[in-house]
Amino acid sequence: MQRFETVTHIAASVETVFGLSLDVGLHTASMARSRERIVGGVRAGRMALGDTVTWEARHFGMRWRMTSRISAYKWPERFVDEQVAGPFQRWHHTHCFAPDGRGGTVMRDVIEFAAPLGLLGAGVEAVVLGRYMRRLIESRNAHVAHCAEAPA
Repeated sequence: MQRFETVTHIAASVETVFGLSLDVGLHTASMARSRERIVGGVRAGRMALGDTVTWEARHFGMRWRMTSRISAYKWPERFVDEQVAGPFQRWHHTHCFAPDGRGGTVMRDVIEFAAPLGLLGAGVEAVVLGRYMRRLIESRNAHVAHCAEAPA
């Protein structure tokens, strides 16, 4: 299993960043490079506790589907999305938001995931997936920051 954390500083309120992070349209836009789209569940707006969404995207030249559920939610401090069906043996993503003391937000993501296929999957995690997933989350977070910091 892989675990990593990212920290993103955003010049916008915690409430703004929290809300944008739950918006499925923003998520889809942030993943345009992989042609991610919604194929089931919540299709527009912000997700809430218990909501599910099924994403379809292309990674490594292959089409993947993943259904995730918001399994924990505490406005505007934290939420968790977990895979309920999809390519990972485990996917658990904790999103945390805290004021930075200057009117902005410190957004911290903690991601834990495990590939299927036992030792082969563990090898792929170590060699490829760890870096790939970190870059994917960092790219998404840059998009969240760009949207949050844009003039109204």
